[in-house]
Amino acid sequence: MPASRRFEGSDNYVATDDLKLAVNAALTLARPLLIKGEPGTGKTMLAEEVAAALGMPLLQWHVKSTTKAQQGLYEYDAVSRLRDSQLGDERVRDIHNYIVKGVLWQAFTAPEPVVLLIDEIDKADIEFPNDLLRELDRMEFYVYETREMVVARHRPLVIITSNNEKELPDAFLRRCFFHYIKFPDRDTMAEIVKVHYPHLKHDLLAAALQSFYELRDVAGLKKKPSTSEFLDWLKLLLAEDIPAEALRSQDAKAIVPPLHGALLKNEQDVGLFERLVAMARHNR
Repeated sequence: MPASRRFEGSDNYVATDDLKLAVNAALTLARPLLIKGEPGTGKTMLAEEVAAALGMPLLQWHVKSTTKAQQGLYEYDAVSRLRDSQLGDERVRDIHNYIVKGVLWQAFTAPEPVVLLIDEIDKADIEFPNDLLRELDRMEFYVYETREMVVARHRPLVIITSNNEKELPDAFLRRCFFHYIKFPDRDTMAEIVKVHYPHLKHDLLAAALQSFYELRDVAGLKKKPSTSEFLDWLKLLLAEDIPAEALRSQDAKAIVPPLHGALLKNEQDVGLFERLVAMARHNR
């Protein structure tokens, strides 16, 4: 990968200096970049913006609980080959017709360097990261069915995201450059909002930020609202023409925010917040 490639941020994504430094460190070291952070803090979007800013194609592998590492390399479709053999299809003579290339194979054989996103790696089985160690280290893997070695033409920039749902193996962590995306402070969040809603009135933004961060500070919330949920909430406030005054109260916890269903996503948190509101009103 050309050493001249550097990520300096983009107009569509507010990246802190530390985050830009992490992306460029991964480029320099030619190591995977492991990004952790709360859900909704823009980890997946980072890969999209890095690819766009560097002018590189983006390949995405969204990991599920049932995902196996082998699927990222290739899969042998034995069922289709058996069916075709029963139908007398000439394709069965060439086993290559039944090798389904995975995302890593596509990244390794791409004509130019790509950004490879392995999204939410912690959703898979604990052995999943270890099963990819050799391939990510050596940038090659062996296809036993066709007896060929697939070697990367260019080393991709690998960005791996994790929501911290489970610990990742030490051997895997040693091979990555790590960065934790901290939850945005109010100033950073205001910058993020300006990217998405550049014409939002200052008084509405100020009131929304105040209400949002007070909500996040409520002790005992099962799920704190995220950046993406805050942006959804703002979209609804604008769509419903909710004024800034509707978000304000003399007592910070004396009102339930309008359209709070965009922020609170389970009945326990809604119930907790409603009880706190009732207590605040009772104690006035």
